[in-house]
Amino acid sequence: MPTALLLGYDLEQPSFRHRMRSIVEPLRAAGWQVRLERFPSGRYGLRTWERRELLQWADVTVLHQIKLSGFEARLLAAFARRRIFDVDDAIYVRKPRRLGEPADDSMWRRRKFAATCRWVDVVAAGNDVLAGVARSAARDVVILPTSIDTSCYQVTHASAEDAPTIAWIGSPENLVYLEMIRPALARLAARHPRLKVRVICSAFPDWSGINVERVAWSSATEAQSLAAAHIGVMPLTDDEWARGKCAFKLLQYMAAALPCVASPVGANTEAVIDGVNGLHARNNDEWEHALERLIVSPELRARFGAAGLAHVERRYAMRNYQADYVALFTRLAEPRP
Repeated sequence: MPTALLLGYDLEQPSFRHRMRSIVEPLRAAGWQVRLERFPSGRYGLRTWERRELLQWADVTVLHQIKLSGFEARLLAAFARRRIFDVDDAIYVRKPRRLGEPADDSMWRRRKFAATCRWVDVVAAGNDVLAGVARSAARDVVILPTSIDTSCYQVTHASAEDAPTIAWIGSPENLVYLEMIRPALARLAARHPRLKVRVICSAFPDWSGINVERVAWSSATEAQSLAAAHIGVMPLTDDEWARGKCAFKLLQYMAAALPCVASPVGANTEAVIDGVNGLHARNNDEWEHALERLIVSPELRARFGAAGLAHVERRYAMRNYQADYVALFTRLAEPRP
């Protein structure tokens, strides 16, 4: 029985859950023995040495979002037979400290990313941007887009008579992106007094003049909360960190058949096709105009929503992601010539 080891800094981190936990059962169904293990974020080199027996146990080891120095990458390669570097964020830079600033860059961070790419067999990248950066050092790169199980998102279609509701879902540290479009939302709220901005999160903005509906995030209720909205939004700054994001919230909106408005940055442009399943917006005037079009037209919302659901089922279906990842494991486990 082939063996697989999935390593991550935090096994409950959203990206680990969506990309790694989602392939556990398909691997087991294909005859693999699978272990998920936490990898410490410190104690460089020593952490790999201490896990040498675990690494030697696995036929294929996956490093999810784990960058290694050149020395540690070579050490891991000495113990682990076949290796995958799974990445779905621009971890070669750091998120900007303040909105509008460039991504926090350092030669040390980029060298670790390149060394990890160089000493694995395959880099599994979540989008084209990440794949492009990895190719400068990696021997093999495959694009496995972060995907979604659309069956979890029952399409209910919010009533056109309900108060128009714009949904945003995400983590507290990303509320800064929603703040970007606050002026557009304020102007829309003045013209549409019933308008609601549904924030699905564990923290919430405190805005005057905008009806912010606070919905505590829960894996059990997030799909229902989205399906009962009318429009989904994903504003982003245009910087190297944001360009590496995998646009997962857009996939959630589309799985719930919501039309989307998104900043045309990175993977957002692959998810939202302007004028087909949603609209692009680059500044507050464009955000206001795009959202206004969707607020006043139930027909346009329905057309974009249906196209978005078809797009996510075709390009981002979880079953395809799982099958492609199992095929990658199977290829790597084959005897080398």
